[in-house]
Amino acid sequence: MTRKLFGTDGVRGTANTYPMTAEMALRIGAAVGRYFRRDAGGVHRVVIGKDTRLSGYMLESALTAGLTSTGMNVLLLGPVPTPAVGLLTRSMRADLGVMISASHNPAQDNGIKFFGPDGFKLSDQAEAEIEALIDAGVEPAQAANIGRAKRVDDARFRYGERVKSSLPRDLRLDGIKVVVDCANGAAHRAAPEVLWELGAEVIPMGVAPDGHNINRGCGSTAPQAAAAMVVAHGADVGICLDGDADRVIMIDETGAVADGDQLMALLASRWAVDDRLTGGALVATVMSNLGLERHLAGLGLRLERTAVGDRYVVERMREGGFNLGGEQSGHIVMTDYATTGDGLMAALHFLAAMVQSGQPASALARQFEPVPQLLKNVRFAAGKTPLDSGAVKAAIAGAEAELAGKGRLLIRKSGTEPLIRVMAECEDEGLLNRTVDDIVAAVEAAAI
Repeated sequence: MTRKLFGTDGVRGTANTYPMTAEMALRIGAAVGRYFRRDAGGVHRVVIGKDTRLSGYMLESALTAGLTSTGMNVLLLGPVPTPAVGLLTRSMRADLGVMISASHNPAQDNGIKFFGPDGFKLSDQAEAEIEALIDAGVEPAQAANIGRAKRVDDARFRYGERVKSSLPRDLRLDGIKVVVDCANGAAHRAAPEVLWELGAEVIPMGVAPDGHNINRGCGSTAPQAAAAMVVAHGADVGICLDGDADRVIMIDETGAVADGDQLMALLASRWAVDDRLTGGALVATVMSNLGLERHLAGLGLRLERTAVGDRYVVERMREGGFNLGGEQSGHIVMTDYATTGDGLMAALHFLAAMVQSGQPASALARQFEPVPQLLKNVRFAAGKTPLDSGAVKAAIAGAEAELAGKGRLLIRKSGTEPLIRVMAECEDEGLLNRTVDDIVAAVEAAAI
């Protein structure tokens, strides 16, 4: 069974344009409500969180209408990080969790992500079955069985306590000055609160959402402003979250940026020494740097690669019994504590390493020397399929021949945006640039 509506991470698109319309959100809500409310008896509930996008109000209302029409009781969490939804779905014994967010995308986009009763994201099979229900239509519940909706006021605090509990009980952050960039997103209250409660001196930024400024010139996709703030304030470390706070980029005291690969390398090595890394492996995607793989091999550890998307990372972790994984983009998944990527939790574990080792951020954030990597994105017009072009296929074949034995090439269509991602790694930077540019030129010509 194939999926058309669902992408790499739920349903996503431009707000008020198919599929991110109120009408479609109502239909999705009804279908997913029917899917998880398989029997007529008992109490059925769903938790809904969102980030700070203006369109979140519209989609929240439409989803609530669809869900209650099938007899589901809805608990509205308000603005909370995506990992909070995974946590609270399970801890509040909900049948379903929903997060309204387009993550790192600009404010005009939005998305809908789903979590099963175990707090983990849905499988491809489940999403395909829900799509079939959307297409077929759903019979609403009888009038007496319509669900109720109410606000939950303490969701942010429940999440904050869970995040703090992932650290050793006696660990404090006293004396550490932290810049935290919340991307004007879902963690704009939770992240500064948690850091302050643990004793850190907190310099917050990106904490004034207005519905339009999420991820705009801030957060994990634009860490330059936070890096400048770290240097200007003489901070010890910087934390850059994205719009829904499921990913993080770290900044050391010099203003240097460390991606998810470096953070995973740090955690893997520390956990291995403490005999906490199950299976002797880290799970990451095909996007992670070859340098990470070589670094782990030097420590006697393995890198298990998956398709792009933290959902696929988590699926492999659960299949193999691994407890650490993530993405270069900053999704860090620690299944001992959480069911999905948690940017704030991962950042706290980096700060814990600073406290426990007595080393500065700069000594911890550069675990390995990356192999030169180049990633370029090409946007394509609606209805276009650039990767089917003969010229593009020829350019890719030529690049693969040139890189054979010298590096690697990855070409893929984004699952969340109309983009073709062209990535290559090679020690020879001249060859690296030439091969990527040749493919990009071919894709650009086929994309218009």
